[in-house]
Amino acid sequence: MLQQTRAQAVIPYYERFVARFPTVEALAAAEEEEALALWSGLGYYSRARNLLRAARTIQAAGAFPADYDALRALPGVGDYTAAAVASIAFGLPHAVLDGNVMRVVARVENDAAEIGAARTKERFRAVAQEWLDRRRPGTFNQALMELGATVCLPKNPLCSICPLEARCAARAAGTAARLPVKLRGAEPERIEGELLVVRKGRRVLLQRGGNGVARVEGFWELPSPEDLPGARVGECLGEIRHSITYHRYVLRVFRAGIGKTGAGGRGLGAGGRWFDFSELKGIPLSTTARKALKLADEDR
Repeated sequence: MLQQTRAQAVIPYYERFVARFPTVEALAAAEEEEALALWSGLGYYSRARNLLRAARTIQAAGAFPADYDALRALPGVGDYTAAAVASIAFGLPHAVLDGNVMRVVARVENDAAEIGAARTKERFRAVAQEWLDRRRPGTFNQALMELGATVCLPKNPLCSICPLEARCAARAAGTAARLPVKLRGAEPERIEGELLVVRKGRRVLLQRGGNGVARVEGFWELPSPEDLPGARVGECLGEIRHSITYHRYVLRVFRAGIGKTGAGGRGLGAGGRWFDFSELKGIPLSTTARKALKLADEDR
C-alpha cells in the first residue's frame, strides 16, 4: 500500500484491510471484488490484485518465503520490497534503495548522475550494499531511510545535525542542494470527459466497462453519455479532476435521467445496475465515481 502512496493516506486503508484479512490464508480465500472494495480510493489497483495473487502463492507453497530470490518472485514484489522484507524480517544482508536512500547516496558521494537512469540506480544500490552493516541489516536500512526522510531532505537539508556530515562530499563541495539530479519527465496528458449521475430515489446507476475515460478494470463507475445514448442530460454540477500516472483527467458531471427499463434491465447500458447508496461501501467503486457522487450530494 505504501508504494507510491503517502503513509498518512494509507493508514486507514491498512487498518481496515488487516482487520478483514488478518492472515495470509484469509486473504488467499477472498474474492477479488472484496479485496478491491477495501482498496477502493487508494489507487494503483494492480497492487491489490498482486497482493491477492501473492497470498495465494504463499498459501500454495505452505510457508512465507524467507530468502530474497523467493520474495522477489512474488507477484508485485520488486527489488526494494524484497530487500526491505529480507533484511527487516529475516536479517538478511540486502540493502534497500528507495528515493530517500538514493538522495543520501547522491549527496554523500557527490554524484550528479541522473537518478532515473537504470545504470545510476544499479551503481547507487552497489554503494548502499557496500555501506550495509551486515550484523544488523534491517536496522541499518531503516536508519538510512529515516535519515533521508527526516534530515537529508530534498530541500533545505539539515546538514548541521547529520551524522554523515563529516564524510559527505556534497556538503564539502557546497552542492548538496542541487543533488540528486532528476530530469523532468514529459508533461502529463490532459484528458476531458463527462459523467452522468442517474438517480432513482435512494439508488444510483453504475456500470462496469463502458466507453468513458479513466475506467478501471473490475470497478463500478458512473456512466458516460456514450454509455447511455438515450439519457436526458440535465444541469452540469461542476467538474472533478483525477490523476493516474501521466494522465490528468478533467471530468464534467451532469445530472441525467433515463426512460423506463424493461425486463432484464434493458436501457441501463452495457453492464448497468442500480445500487442503493447503502451498498456503495461494499463494492469496488472508482475514485472518479466517488468524487462525482460527492459533488452531486453537495449540490443538492
